[in-house]
Amino acid sequence: MPRKEDEGGIMKSVLVVDDEVGTRESLRMILKNDYEVFLAKDAEEAFLMTKERSPDVVLLDIILPDLDGMKVLERLKQKDPDLIIIMITATRTVKTAVEAMKLGAYDYITKPFDTDELSLIIHRALSAQALEKEVKYLREEIDKNFGFEHIIGKSKAMEEIFKMVRQIADSKSTVLIMGESGTGKELVSRAIHYNSNRREYPFVTINCAAIPETLIESELFGHEKGAFTNAIERKLGRFEIAHQGTLFLDEIGELSLTTQAKILRFLEEREFNRVGGSKTIKVDVRLITATNKDLSQHIKKGSFREDLYYRINVVPIVLSPLRERKEDISLLIDHFIKKFNKENNKSVKGVSKEALDLMLNYDWPGNVRELENLIERVIALTSNEFIQANELPFSLINISKMNGLKDYILNGKVSFLQAEEEFERGVILDALKRTNYIQSHAAEMLGISRRILKYKMDKLGIGKDTNKEF
Repeated sequence: MPRKEDEGGIMKSVLVVDDEVGTRESLRMILKNDYEVFLAKDAEEAFLMTKERSPDVVLLDIILPDLDGMKVLERLKQKDPDLIIIMITATRTVKTAVEAMKLGAYDYITKPFDTDELSLIIHRALSAQALEKEVKYLREEIDKNFGFEHIIGKSKAMEEIFKMVRQIADSKSTVLIMGESGTGKELVSRAIHYNSNRREYPFVTINCAAIPETLIESELFGHEKGAFTNAIERKLGRFEIAHQGTLFLDEIGELSLTTQAKILRFLEEREFNRVGGSKTIKVDVRLITATNKDLSQHIKKGSFREDLYYRINVVPIVLSPLRERKEDISLLIDHFIKKFNKENNKSVKGVSKEALDLMLNYDWPGNVRELENLIERVIALTSNEFIQANELPFSLINISKMNGLKDYILNGKVSFLQAEEEFERGVILDALKRTNYIQSHAAEMLGISRRILKYKMDKLGIGKDTNKEF
């Protein structure tokens, strides 16, 4: 049997507490090849050894000379609720076993010992403890990833979102999250779930737009064996899997009227049937839906049920596009830089003023998701301490500069002709810089001839050493 070691390669330890020398030595001989073994003859030594040695498992005799084994069990569990304690006795009685379990004992073994049984019990106990630790760790990671601190924003719009999520987290009401693609609808739905009293139960998601119409009903409600050609066994649907938890239906506007009717039935009666089944199934599920469509327009067109709309729109949450909350962009940039620094083992400190100005002037049609993808790409490729403007996508730079010029024109700071000239100058300078001032390459990039490029450079006063930009 291999040595029982934890992930760090440290041997697990077992404390044997028994007043009989023969029993202590027998257990030491049985366990010494697999565990580090400590011995104690009474309760006093047991308390001292657990304090000094911190054993992973305690084998505890139920009868000790100085204190009843049950009392020792109780005191040890009070000090360390996670300590694995296995009781030892010469006779097994149901009453004693039940009492020991109630006090926190993992299991109960009798003398004389079956070596294989004892090893199996200890192994199972350590495995169960390791699994509990992993679950606890994963739960803490979920809390970190889906807490309010991961919904970034200081704008008034985002403050309202934070307030709303806190207010409705423990409610059973359905929620409809509306917003453009990339605004963080799923992130908000997860924040609602993981800050609610359902957080210990499943959070199940399905993108309605990604599942073919022929399969969506089975995905949502499950199916019975033989319900259709490829139904070779029973399958549970997302509603069943999410029992006592939360089901998030993303892009609910993509569902057919038939599927909408079945979701409406669930919301009204809290029950459904699997595809091909006659048994009525009841589940406790909190439903959160999301859409990037204007559902009221789809109701008018007849492609979305009005009665379902009112059922899912009990608590509406509207996520503003990033272009309408520019004050959040700097916070998001800092957040994503930290995130991707960690993932890529980089130490980028931030963005240059020029790069930040460009990003602030950009409209971000892909919203937060587009910004996150951009920062991830730049962090992976950059070798600079601060992200530079020339590391941003060419399209973003030009659109950003165009937006900046548009504001200047509308605010009366420059004339239209001046803005047009400055824009043309900026585009040509960018092309020259990107091609190391090789005019033929710059012209090719701009889709014009080298002769036209030279004419425009002369007209705008652009020379090889020109570095003026607007």
